[in-house]
Amino acid sequence: MQTPTTGTADLERRLRRRERLRRDLTYLFLSIWAVVVLFPFYWMLLTSLKSYGAYNSEHLPVFFTLHPTLENYANAFTAVPLGGYLLNTLIFSLLTTGAMVVTTTLAAYAFARLCFRGKNLLFGLFLSMMMIPTELVVITNFVTITNLDLRNSFAGLVLPSITSVFYTYLLKENFEQVPDELYRAAKVDGTSDFKYLWKVMIPICRPTLVTITILKLIECWNSYVWPRLVTDDPAYYLVSNGIQEIRENGFGRENIPAMMAAVVVISVPLILLFLAFRKKIMEGVSRGGTKG
Repeated sequence: MQTPTTGTADLERRLRRRERLRRDLTYLFLSIWAVVVLFPFYWMLLTSLKSYGAYNSEHLPVFFTLHPTLENYANAFTAVPLGGYLLNTLIFSLLTTGAMVVTTTLAAYAFARLCFRGKNLLFGLFLSMMMIPTELVVITNFVTITNLDLRNSFAGLVLPSITSVFYTYLLKENFEQVPDELYRAAKVDGTSDFKYLWKVMIPICRPTLVTITILKLIECWNSYVWPRLVTDDPAYYLVSNGIQEIRENGFGRENIPAMMAAVVVISVPLILLFLAFRKKIMEGVSRGGTKG
């Protein structure tokens, strides 16, 4: 006859086995997913380390190489102005991100803390802009930049990207988590809104600001459509349309390993940036998404 104690022990063992099975299946699924996600980058890196002759002599894919070479990386910088593309992208990313952080911070603070007539209506209209298809915005921006004669210039590249409805919303939600008592106490002491923003709000909400900055840098580094539209002068090519130029008119069609080396060089800064700040990114997103 089974006692209550024995029945409880059996139930606990079954629950532990079920939990262990669920955990093992979760790890298995995540491991498979990691392989699927990381394999393209591994293949790109592996190909970049193969010589041109070794790559072309392969009749079937080889998943390793016994004779890695850095010759392709040298070709990537000497056969095309890859260094210039990287410099242009860095300038574009820093200018755009810096301007966007300033405009987003000021707009988010105004919607979160300032009182003015029609604020809620204006913010609702502001959010509704996210419903507009990106293709329509690109068309209007292209016409405007062309009419201002700003094509093939950093101003033409940067200006359409210095605002962000989503980042303004994210930062506004974060600003509203700061207690109102701090703002009222600061106003009693005669603190200006700009000083309160600089001395109180920004330090408190730094994780979200860091997240916005990093995500915007990644977005700028990966920009393709807009730079492709407004630049046809190689002096202003970014890495995205620079790679397209390499593929169409450079060595990309015939020398795949050198092409992969160029792509690795372009991808590594983003990967390192994300790995260095991944905790701050997650912290900033979670803070921005929590209210109360």
